[in-house]
Amino acid sequence: MVTLTKAPPTAPAVPPRRARRPLRRDWQLYSLAVLPLLFFAVFRYAPMIGNVIAFRRFRPGGNVFGDDWVGLRYVRMFLADPTFWQVFTNTLVIGVLTLIVCFPLPIVLALLINEVRIKHLKRFVQSVSYLPHFLSVVIVAGMVGQLLSVDGTINALAGTEIPFLQRPEWFRTIYVSSEAWQTVGWGTILYLAALTTLDEDLYDAAKIDGAGRLRQTWHVTLPGIRPTMITLLILNIGTFMAVGFEKILLLYNPLTYPTADVIATYLYRLGVVSGNFSYGAAIGLFEAVIGLILVFSANTISRRTVGTSLW
Repeated sequence: MVTLTKAPPTAPAVPPRRARRPLRRDWQLYSLAVLPLLFFAVFRYAPMIGNVIAFRRFRPGGNVFGDDWVGLRYVRMFLADPTFWQVFTNTLVIGVLTLIVCFPLPIVLALLINEVRIKHLKRFVQSVSYLPHFLSVVIVAGMVGQLLSVDGTINALAGTEIPFLQRPEWFRTIYVSSEAWQTVGWGTILYLAALTTLDEDLYDAAKIDGAGRLRQTWHVTLPGIRPTMITLLILNIGTFMAVGFEKILLLYNPLTYPTADVIATYLYRLGVVSGNFSYGAAIGLFEAVIGLILVFSANTISRRTVGTSLW
């Protein structure tokens, strides 16, 4: 005997008028997105059309999209250039050091601030740690220059006369240290916000099981803020190749090029100063492709290993 089963009813299509109701009701909120979208359209997506000059010969005063098609000529040029590979290596080393130092420090600082129970002290620590973020890169570079000059504070306290900013072996330490000082406090904001969403019942259950503060942090706090940690890690990996152009440009000099020159500063000298725009566009496009691959790779690995990802 054959029994017939009735197919489940399908969800009715949303009428167009009903779909437009939230837009009409909350048009003020949606209007706030107009300027950010316009900013990205004008300054992020529209300039991508100019990447075509990486495959065309561009001459100042000629066609804005290049005069002659040259294919992969500029790509082969920088792949065969030993200077580019030295700059590429410097970018990787500085990027890895910055990620290793500057990514976990905001997490540690947020956990320490979260343990402070005196409200006035907690606010004071937060304010002091946030303050360096609001200093411009020019001011930070000037402070570093004054502190590390031959007659600066560091040499005066140590009783030495070491030209730190002229020594290639010191540049990466100086850059990463100044970057950590300027960004770590500001990076704690998202982690402190994530900590406020954790369920207090989990801590009570951990206390009943005999867990101390360290075990509570390891088994309750860190798993609770893991989505935020993974999201920020993927975003940091996305900007891995674009290490601080402004700060490096202000701190480095020809003596420190062997360890300080990165792709961004190399592009500035090659494309803007020397006027070789097509060659610089080819290198910049290569850098963007590497960054895109890193983002997709980090997102895929995160989704498959810990189940958290951006998409």
